[in-house]
Order: sequence, then C-alpha cells, then structure tokens
Amino acid sequence: MTDVTRTLVIWFPDWPVRAHAHAEEIEPTLPIALVDHGLVFACSPSARGEGVRRGQRIREAQARCPELLVFDYDPALDHRSFEPIVSAIEELMPGVQLIRPGTCALRSRGPARYYGGEEEMAKVLFTALAALEISGSADPGVAEETTSARIAIADGRFAAEQAVRMRGVQSIRVVPAGGSPAFLAPQPIEAIGDPALATLLRRLGLTTLGDFAALDFRDVRARFGETGVYAHTLASGRDARRVVPRLPPQLRDIELAFEPPFELVDQVTFAFRTTAERFVEELTRALLVCTGIRVEIHTDNGGVHERSWGHPRWFSASDVLDRIRWQVQGRTGNGNGALGSPITKVRVLPEGFDSIGNYETGLWGSTPDDRVHHGLSRVQSLLGHGGVMTAAIGGGRGISERQILVPWGDPRPKERELGGKPWPGSIPLPAPSTVFERPRRVSVQAEDGGPVGVTERGVLTGVPARFSEESATPRLPQLTAWAGPWPVFERWWDQEQARSFHRFQVVDAEGTAWLLALHEHEWWAEARYD
Repeated sequence: MTDVTRTLVIWFPDWPVRAHAHAEEIEPTLPIALVDHGLVFACSPSARGEGVRRGQRIREAQARCPELLVFDYDPALDHRSFEPIVSAIEELMPGVQLIRPGTCALRSRGPARYYGGEEEMAKVLFTALAALEISGSADPGVAEETTSARIAIADGRFAAEQAVRMRGVQSIRVVPAGGSPAFLAPQPIEAIGDPALATLLRRLGLTTLGDFAALDFRDVRARFGETGVYAHTLASGRDARRVVPRLPPQLRDIELAFEPPFELVDQVTFAFRTTAERFVEELTRALLVCTGIRVEIHTDNGGVHERSWGHPRWFSASDVLDRIRWQVQGRTGNGNGALGSPITKVRVLPEGFDSIGNYETGLWGSTPDDRVHHGLSRVQSLLGHGGVMTAAIGGGRGISERQILVPWGDPRPKERELGGKPWPGSIPLPAPSTVFERPRRVSVQAEDGGPVGVTERGVLTGVPARFSEESATPRLPQLTAWAGPWPVFERWWDQEQARSFHRFQVVDAEGTAWLLALHEHEWWAEARYD
C-alpha cells in the first residue's frame, strides 16, 4: 500500500441535470432527462423514480414517464457551469484534478496536515461548497442542510469514488488508511466499471470485488489479460494512479504577435522575454512547473512551423527562449524547413506539467545532479541544441543500433520503442555488457579445421568447435558451448540496402561468451558478455 495515495473525491450527484435545469430556469426536482445520440445520458431523481435509466432510448423513457422533460445534453454547458466550483476548491486546496463535471479529486495529505486532520479538512471544504451553492451564505448550519456535495477520503481514487457514491445521508465518509481492501470487498462486482468483464465474472461466480481480489493476479493475467490485471488491482484496493492537478484555463498557452514581422532571431527572443517570464511566474503561483512545451512559429506567408520540446527538469524563462531560438535557427536557410518569410507570431503551448513540490531545492542547497544539469544547460545554450548529447537506448535488432544519442533535454525513446515494438531477429535477453564500436574479425572452425558456414536453408555446414579473435595467437581454443544460427533479414524491399546474415552465441574455453555474426563467409564479433 506504500504506492497508494490518500485521495479526496468530491461528487455532486446529478450535476449535468442540475446544470441544465439552472440554464433552463426550471426546478431540478422535476422529471428531467438529458439525451445524447438518442439515449438517456442523465436523469433527475424524480425521473429515476418513474423507471427512467441511463442508456434507455428516449421513447422507452417517455413511455415510463409521460411528464418527462427532455433536453439535449450540452457538454460545454456541463464543464462551464462546474468551473466556479473547481475554482473555489482551488482557492482552499490547490492541486485539483477534474475527473468529469461534477466530480473532482485531490491529494489529501497536504490539506489534512494544514487543517489538522482529514475529517477537519473535509468539513472545511464541505462548508465552503455549501456556502457557494446557496449564493454565499455564511451560516454553516444552513449550508449543511442545503448542499448536495459529497466528500470521501480513501486510499486511491477508485476506493474514494466508491465511498463517495454510497447511498445514505452521510455527506462525509473517511475510509481509514489501509482499510480500502476491506471497504471494497463487499461492493458488487459491477463497481469495477467494465460491464463486459463484470458480466463474465458474475457468470463465473465472482459477485463482489472481494471475490475477484482474492484471485492470484497471475491467474487473472492468464485468463483476462492486462485489462483483467488492471481491474484486479482496483478491486484489491491498490489503485496507484496519481492525482494530476489540472491546468488552470488562463495558463493554457502564451503567444506574442509582431507588427511589423521580425526577420532576426535576436529580435524574436528579445521581444518574447517578458512573455516567457510572465508564463513561468503564473505557473509558479499555481504551484506547477512545465516539463514539456510545443513552440509554434507563424510566418508572414501563412506558414506554421511547430515542434515539441522536452526538458530534463523544468522550463525556466531562459529555457523557453533557448528553444524558440534553436527552432528559428533550425528553420533558416534554403532547405525544406526554411522559414522563407518573416515571423509574425510565436506561440508556446505547455504539454507537460508537474507539481512544483517535486522540484524544490534540497535542505542543504543544490545537489550534484542540479549542478550537472545547470552546467550542461549552460553549454547547450552556447553551442546550440545539438551541442550536448546524452546516451539513450532505442529500438533495433542489433545491439549497436540501439545505442542512440539524443540532445540534452529531449525526451527519451518511449517504452513501446524499447520492448513493445516487435523486432524480428533482435538479440534475446540478457544483453551483452560490452558492445564493440566496430565489429571485430574472428575465426570459427569445425573440429577438423574446416570453415563453418550456413546454407541457404539455414543449415550449418559444420559444428562450431574452435574460436579465436583475429588479433589473438594462431592457436584456436575449443568452444565449450554455442547456440544459433538466428537469421536476420533487413530491408528486403530495398535491393541496394538489403542485407542478410546469421547470429550466433558462443562460449570459449575461458568461459567468456561472445555474440557473433556470420556475413557471407566472414565471422565478426559484435559484442561480449563479460
């Protein structure tokens, strides 16, 4: 349970209906249904009392409740009406994640410490929301009788959402730390949120989340795949999803237009400096840092040149200006990427955010990693974007192909490029520890001293028995083990670049393992297993 975050969830029941009723100036207690694509999206409590349910066709709903008031569901109205609620919560407790209109979440650890406990924090938030709902009433007693908000705190967002939606008159529920598995155990299996999986589990006799959580996750993976493993994790009370604070609307993007257009990169960066500083200051006030941006450069001829930029830590104002300068410099010249026209506008859109608390300076000042980062960033600002490179692991069949260099601060290859993407003929794990920059010529012979090759059908012409590097003594020591061949066919569709070869793994008399490649009739050592 160490990876599970104590999470507070706030829920306003039937929020879409209430929002539309307020917009239509009617009472939300009337039988109301919101329709989306011909099906009931949400309905009021009085409509549910007449048999109207979510997902019904509109004719069936009207047959069960002739007095039903039907409106088209407007998601924009739904979000717009909930914005004041979220803003009010952020005034008290920053770091709100909007799950959907009417439901939001935040980490409870910090606010609970500030207000003296989780229940005290929930009461403060409950009173503030009640006062907001009754147009600023300051009477807590009146607020508690008027508000429809419900608050729940538990280990993980899933458990907190289940607690906040439990029936009853209790408006605040707190599941003790470590008690989420026991709380979730008696809940019906339909609470898992996957109707198809819930139906299948019920047919198998698993009617509660506790029954499902009692299964071994390896059995669940073998039977239901990764979808079942994820559902099993939620049912077990081990929901490790982080609460990701939303980005306030005023921080969506920054842009600056130039009139007349600028032709020099120094003019662009100098003019944009104040805008970049204001952007970082607004993020700091929101207790956020930006870890990824997208820069759009608009030119006088109507062209738009855009690129995403990452950062090893977080963007400062000077970092934003550096990325703009590098992008403009990379687009000058006569190539296809040239600007070809003066710059009329620069727009920066934030793409990645994180809490500022994760980047605070240590107790004793900056760490060695901080000093390395500042040093490399300074060198990069002087030499340009490609002046400082760092090693990373990419995708590919060969070991040397997976060694790539990326500019400092650029995002590393994604996980699907490392292990998720199929590479027929790739090196099986474990990977060799020493990879030669250039393959070394070696000699492999059979027991009788004859050469060892591979026919067109992939059959060995002899059993590998002796092995030696070209630089070693003429005597070839015995091989104690070998495996292969593994055929590799690359770029078969391109006759000029197509190549095929076979890979082997061998172990010499000294116990050292080698990764060999047989190209045509020549043997090469690509790597060594130290």
